[in-house]
Amino acid sequence: MASPVSRTVTYSPAYTLVPTYECFNRCAYCNFRFDPGKSPWLTLPDAEILLKSLQDKGICEILILSGEVHPRSSRRQAWFQLIYDLCQLALSMGFLPHTNVGPLSCEEMAKLKNVNVSMGLMLEQLTPKLLNTVHKHAPSKIPEYRLQQLEWAGELAIPFTTGLLLGIGESSGDRWETLEAISHIHQRYHNIQEVILQPHSPGSQQTFDAPPFDPHQLPELIAKARQILPSDITIQIPPNLVKEPSWLLACLDAGARDLGGIGPIDEVNPDYPHPEYQKLQQILSPAGWELVARLPVYPYFDGWLSKELQRNVKEWRSAIGASSLSVPNHL
Repeated sequence: MASPVSRTVTYSPAYTLVPTYECFNRCAYCNFRFDPGKSPWLTLPDAEILLKSLQDKGICEILILSGEVHPRSSRRQAWFQLIYDLCQLALSMGFLPHTNVGPLSCEEMAKLKNVNVSMGLMLEQLTPKLLNTVHKHAPSKIPEYRLQQLEWAGELAIPFTTGLLLGIGESSGDRWETLEAISHIHQRYHNIQEVILQPHSPGSQQTFDAPPFDPHQLPELIAKARQILPSDITIQIPPNLVKEPSWLLACLDAGARDLGGIGPIDEVNPDYPHPEYQKLQQILSPAGWELVARLPVYPYFDGWLSKELQRNVKEWRSAIGASSLSVPNHL
């Protein structure tokens, strides 16, 4: 009897650089932030030492993930320049940067496009009622601000990742509304690579007193998201937050096809270590899934990149064979 045809699940071999943990937002579920002035900023010499240690380790993506400095702060320009310089440094050392540092101005996004192969920002949920609860002390979580980022990314031709945070007080209808908003923007600009469905997973630093999102609900939610979202948007789930193998497989059967960046630490959920590649293979292979490395930019967006970025991407594609990913019809 012929063996079943292997199915593909992707992941990005990644490492996260944090310019600073300080953040002017105080989201009730956050396990990442420090108060402004309480977190030292990463220096370029220290970042270079760290990046040197990662060379020849098979890591392609450097995720620049930061707490937010207020747009009107006197330190905003220095913060932004540090992010830009870290991306430029990572590029010069052979890595592919992907930046997710909260809402940015259109001008800031345009500048970062020159040193990033893709960018991202979680929408979380678009319902304004969360501004009275978990986002009460988080000014940059105003839904319109975050939705604007997806539109600017489309106008600027930036490959973009966004997503939903599940179980923070939203209704099922709120989730569908957020997914439909993503779908509408993508139908206009065709710029969304992935949508992350991230279940709330309580951590040791948060003040939000709520249970974790039930992972048993994820397969049905993924199936509904797959109906709402255009077929060329990949649905991503974090495997460290869906720890039960049977439910991870159920999520894949429902339509998820990516496991995100896998590195030593999940900075957003530090209480939940990423599973090792070998462990994931042990779960996926017997069920007929093939775990394949990908880059932080999908092949059909390569033409959106500068010539310099395209050269870097081409070298990585030949190294890890990521060019086997399919190309949507519209690009």
